[in-house]
Amino acid sequence: MTGELDGRVVAVTGGGRGIGREIARQLLAAGARVAIGDIDGDVARGTADEFGERASGFDLDVTSTPSFEAFLSAVEAQWGPLDVLVNNAGVMWVGPFDEEPESAITRQLAVNLHGVIRGVRLVAPGMRSRRRGHIVTIASAASRLSPPGESTYAATKHAVLGYLTGVRAELRGSGVHLSVIMPAVVDTELAAGTATGAAKLLEPGDVARAVVAVLHKPRFEVTIPSYIGPLTRLVTAFPQFVRDAVMRKMVPDQVSATDKSARAAYESRSVADENDTGPA
Repeated sequence: MTGELDGRVVAVTGGGRGIGREIARQLLAAGARVAIGDIDGDVARGTADEFGERASGFDLDVTSTPSFEAFLSAVEAQWGPLDVLVNNAGVMWVGPFDEEPESAITRQLAVNLHGVIRGVRLVAPGMRSRRRGHIVTIASAASRLSPPGESTYAATKHAVLGYLTGVRAELRGSGVHLSVIMPAVVDTELAAGTATGAAKLLEPGDVARAVVAVLHKPRFEVTIPSYIGPLTRLVTAFPQFVRDAVMRKMVPDQVSATDKSARAAYESRSVADENDTGPA
């Protein structure tokens, strides 16, 4: 797909690996110019080098306002004002709530929630003044669901959806679009060792295609698979015991199902190290 995206300036956070990398690849194929921001700047630049001249890689720590400002300034200096921001950077710790390290809680809030808020606050005012722009945030089906073992992660994603719902109301009529992509479990390092529940395991390309599609035809909420959104709304009409039974069928219990050994390297790097946001 090309057309509306030809020559558009797009920034992708956490774009060096996983979902972010695939989003960047598909946006380039759609004709955009893509700035890949990542906590590991060498990975971001290496990915951009692989993708060609319409891609550039930059250092970006979404937990730091100066870093985010420097990233956006560098992108604008190279290509001009930003047309699209894809908030993709995210981290996840999995396990019993009472065993979750304080550092993991702090890190998830800083990256998953405050990183998104920071990006919106830095980018949306300029888009509003130009009366055009689109901010796409990669959230999670955990914005609507709360799997056991992912309580803090789900809290950050619920909060992201709530925040963007309010900002969207403030931006109504401004020409700035907001979209929230909420996929089930995606086959990336972030989800290593976890279970998928009733939904099939998604690929990064599934999420990237949703991003390209929503840029062509803006929508606020996009769930992958698409049935998740209507089903979660329907279930809320049932009595609590029915809701609980349905959710136990749909949503995996990550406390009992997760292989922590398969997650050890990822969690050590992404939620224990204060210098790494990791890929979404």
